[in-house]
Amino acid sequence: MNMKVKYIKSFMTVALLVLAASCTDLDVDIKSQYTEFPDSEIAAEAKAANAYFAMRGPLGRDYNHAQTLSSDETMSFSFNGSDYYDNGRYNHMALHNWTPDDATIGYWENFTQGITTCNGLIAEMGGDEAAVTAPIRAVRAYYLWVLMDSYGDVPLLNRILAEDEAIDRSPRADIAQFIESELLAVIDLLSTNVDISTYGKPTRWMADALLAKLYLNWAVYTCGDVATYTPTMANNKLNDVVKFCDDIIASGKFDLTDSYMSKFNSENGAHIKDFIYAMPFDRETQQGMTYARFWTHRNGNVEFYGVNLPSSVGGCFAINSEFVDKFNLAGDDRNEQIIGGPLYVRSASTYKATTTPWMVSGQQVTLTKVIKLNALDETMPVDNTAHGGRSQGYRSIKFYMDLKTTASQSRNQSNDVPIFRFADILLMKAEAILRGATATNGDTPMSLMNQIRDYVHAPKVTQNPTLDELLDERAREFADENWRRNDLIRFGKFEDDWGYKHIINPSAKTELYRRIFPVPKYILNTNTNWSQNKGY
Repeated sequence: MNMKVKYIKSFMTVALLVLAASCTDLDVDIKSQYTEFPDSEIAAEAKAANAYFAMRGPLGRDYNHAQTLSSDETMSFSFNGSDYYDNGRYNHMALHNWTPDDATIGYWENFTQGITTCNGLIAEMGGDEAAVTAPIRAVRAYYLWVLMDSYGDVPLLNRILAEDEAIDRSPRADIAQFIESELLAVIDLLSTNVDISTYGKPTRWMADALLAKLYLNWAVYTCGDVATYTPTMANNKLNDVVKFCDDIIASGKFDLTDSYMSKFNSENGAHIKDFIYAMPFDRETQQGMTYARFWTHRNGNVEFYGVNLPSSVGGCFAINSEFVDKFNLAGDDRNEQIIGGPLYVRSASTYKATTTPWMVSGQQVTLTKVIKLNALDETMPVDNTAHGGRSQGYRSIKFYMDLKTTASQSRNQSNDVPIFRFADILLMKAEAILRGATATNGDTPMSLMNQIRDYVHAPKVTQNPTLDELLDERAREFADENWRRNDLIRFGKFEDDWGYKHIINPSAKTELYRRIFPVPKYILNTNTNWSQNKGY
């Protein structure tokens, strides 16, 4: 068993037992108040570990789908209008006509569960004043950030609720300010170690990165009605973006020495120097992520990856042709994450394409960049033939399918998913300077972008990029990493034309309220004193 699997299993054992029994309602009655502090550092660490996994489920599927399908990266389709339509859970995201009933935006409860777990552990371990609770407060702040970024106004769950206590939603700006104050309060108490013992856990560097992300989007989060936001609005936190990026850069603990594609395969983990904060996944314990399931050609379960995959793969996601066009830099290693045109069998040992054509029914499979639907409606139907609808659209192999996946492991993958990367720190600093922050340490947007271009072997830029050019660079660097929706909203491009969004759903261009998702219907059914987000 390799080091990665050993680490994941030891880290998960206690966490899964407690998390499986955690509460599910916002107004949960926690009947006992903990008074005994953990009697050893090991006990404290074991208890704290229970708080760290609320992101695993959503990040492994629905959160990823919500961020990716709602952006210009990806579209989905169904086969013959019903197969993988699944009540519209994928297509609605791509068409910007999601509803409060859609499963893909139903991950609210995962994070309130995680926050409830954090609140119980903080109380048990000595309260906010105890230094040992600092990482739990940091991850609680992260969960609140996910809720606030996704849904706007959310409840400020910073304590155990009293029996039958009702809580209202707080304004998004108040949540942003609370997240800021929490991270600033704990940042000097967090570990600065970067090794297997802190992998997947909140560290000082995770707090730095979250603060930088929070501040870069400050105008989005504090403008009041999200539909009124424009990218020209003043952001008085831009120098703070630079400050916290500089803290990470000056640490010397992260770099870009790992090759691009190697960072995302099933053998990634604590050794990746680009990863500041990542979520571990493990197919052996069924705690896997499932990205490749939706990208893999419907016939690709037999031999395309060099392994026999479980029989059911979705094959219903494809890259929007406009997004494919952004991967146009000669020699850029990031071009390898997209496959299209004639396909060749992949090697199970090198991950690379061989010279053997991938044949189905005597014909080489060829992916078409242009996606043609059989009908222009919300089912977005294509035919279910290997050399027709199944071969529509270029596909992502960034999070490459595990080499040893077995049928018993279903479609679970062991690829850890990065949340914050050093590459993002460099590009956030570049963006903040472009937007008006004071440059530091001799860095310029050009020099920062060229650090990215150098490690992926792409042509260097010869002058400071424009904001649009930087956004395109973020597209190439962070495709399928759950940042594109966030980026497009900040840049004022979330309502732009792409794919079939404005053909099938013309109102998408003007529905600016969709910059946040609706409160899921099941949450409103439980919290009847709440009202739905505007527009839904």
